[in-house]
Amino acid sequence: MTTEIINQLTENNNLSENLNFLSEKVDGKLVFSSSFGIEDQLITDAIFSQKLENIEVFTLDTGRLFAETYAVWDKTQLQYNRKIKAYYPAANSLEEFVNTNGINPFYESLELRKQCCHLRKVEPLQRALQGATVWITGLRAEHSPNRNELQVLEWDEQYQLYKYNPLLHWTTEQVKAVVNQKGIPYNVLHDQGFISIGCAPCTRAVKAGEDFRAGRWWWEDTSKKECGLHK
Repeated sequence: MTTEIINQLTENNNLSENLNFLSEKVDGKLVFSSSFGIEDQLITDAIFSQKLENIEVFTLDTGRLFAETYAVWDKTQLQYNRKIKAYYPAANSLEEFVNTNGINPFYESLELRKQCCHLRKVEPLQRALQGATVWITGLRAEHSPNRNELQVLEWDEQYQLYKYNPLLHWTTEQVKAVVNQKGIPYNVLHDQGFISIGCAPCTRAVKAGEDFRAGRWWWEDTSKKECGLHK
């Protein structure tokens, strides 16, 4: 990663310009992981509307997503006329896990919840990132106290690639304003109090006065509620 690229991505706040610059200047595999949250939809629009064909947009279909998530996935592909690549859990491993532990074992213990997240998210992500040079994400610092330490551009030691978080310091209001202005498809659950939307059994709407992360794995301790995708 050259100094020119680093300076562009970290000093310029224009999302579309940065993604176009990244597409032109960086050799190697460029990927963007979308969970169809509102910030991910903003990034997807910047990639698809500029026809940045060398940036692969992918998602992790855990098999437990909300119907509304599948709906926005379908609407996005239709609106931009471009496919979003799906990665799925390894069937044999998932079958063994469910047959051994039950269909909703994540409510029973933190260990089982993390095992479920690993099977449904982490292992498929490992496959999706194989050979990638830059991993673009929709992470925002506002979503979790643990993300305040992140940088807009950083080296990910776990996956041995650069991780680019272009919306890290954007507020929810900024994201919503651009999405509404441009008519970008978004998950209607956001209008019902859902902020961070994951698997249906593990996500609920956030109540007034609760923090951003309260709707994810709400039965667990609030100290560090992550699924393992982002260290």
